[in-house]
Amino acid sequence: CQPVPKPESRVQVCDLNPCPPRWKVTPAGPCSSSCGLGLAVQLVTCVQTLHGQEVLQEEHLCPVAEKPLTSVPCVIRTCSYEWSFSEWSECSTSCGNGIQTRQDFCLSSLTHKPVNPLFCRRFPKAVVVRGCSAGPCPEQGGTQSPGAQLQPVTPATHLPTAAAAPEHRHTDLGVPLSAGPWEQTKPSGGEEDTAKRSFLCVCGNLFLNATAIINMTGVESRDCTVAIGRPLREEISVTILESSLNCTAGEVLLFSGRMMWRTGCRKLTLSLINSRTNTLIVKQRVVLPGNGVILQYNSRTATKKYYQDCDQQLFGPQGEIVNPVQFPAERQGVVCRTFITVAPRQRISIRALNADLGPGGNQTHFNYILVRDVSTMRTVVFHGKQQFLWQSTGSQAEIEFHE
Repeated sequence: CQPVPKPESRVQVCDLNPCPPRWKVTPAGPCSSSCGLGLAVQLVTCVQTLHGQEVLQEEHLCPVAEKPLTSVPCVIRTCSYEWSFSEWSECSTSCGNGIQTRQDFCLSSLTHKPVNPLFCRRFPKAVVVRGCSAGPCPEQGGTQSPGAQLQPVTPATHLPTAAAAPEHRHTDLGVPLSAGPWEQTKPSGGEEDTAKRSFLCVCGNLFLNATAIINMTGVESRDCTVAIGRPLREEISVTILESSLNCTAGEVLLFSGRMMWRTGCRKLTLSLINSRTNTLIVKQRVVLPGNGVILQYNSRTATKKYYQDCDQQLFGPQGEIVNPVQFPAERQGVVCRTFITVAPRQRISIRALNADLGPGGNQTHFNYILVRDVSTMRTVVFHGKQQFLWQSTGSQAEIEFHE
């Protein structure tokens, strides 16, 4: 091209539509615990790229359902310290009600000698004072005082809708349901008003049937969450029959399970979602009244085994958990778990009535119980003969029995 005059180079400025705001995650900070399980905090901000620069935006401009966790689990190394205790003292009274006390001290698992308690400050500690009864006093004439017995644990309070509903038993799962979700059926006669009220209360329910149609259109709440649960051997598939979500207004549908996480708004109709496990949480966020989705779910035998033979799944408002016992002939190294799923409107309380991890429970870190809050992925570890009360922030929890 040398004989041909060369034109001047030109740069034309173009102005495309700006990218939508998005979540930005900075690297996680230091672990909250120097050993064992802890939490690392990461900074999550809403940013938008304008003219090649990231500009900080208000959080409500980013998709709320897609916001990453601000705290993530972390483990630096195995802990070398743990709490140990002396024997309980004698009851403080010779008859009637009294107390017993014991001394706590921080023990090094390497030297098996007490060290400064500051080394154990991050570990949960069992109680050092408890009630005791030395029997009825002579002047009581053989009748026990009102406080001589331990009072029973008051069960967690359920919502009025759950308490008022008639109790029935699900034929597939064999668990009592205090508030069975209303399934979409054709009402007749005077049942129409009752069906409409149940229809509007679909949010916050736990569905345990093998198949059902869930209508989430026209609900009164902006955020509507339902849960689907089946036995461990099954998995759940969901088909979106209809969708009237307004994507430009920020309306979105979120699916979450133990092994999957998916959000969407566009082209939802007739799309298929597979949970890959036996539980699935569906959360709908709407802005405009009347919008929503209608979905149908079915359960089937899982294509892959995602659980151990000693795992357990619990539904329902209350129950008792006994950790599975593995015999020497069974395969070693298997961590037995108990999964708990309740209605999304409810929360979980776990009280350890008796915990004894064996004679080595205070000398080794291999025997412990781990409780995980699924909604935040935060874990707590309990050792030894520790009695505890744990409460969830969401409607799902997992318990692992190690060794």
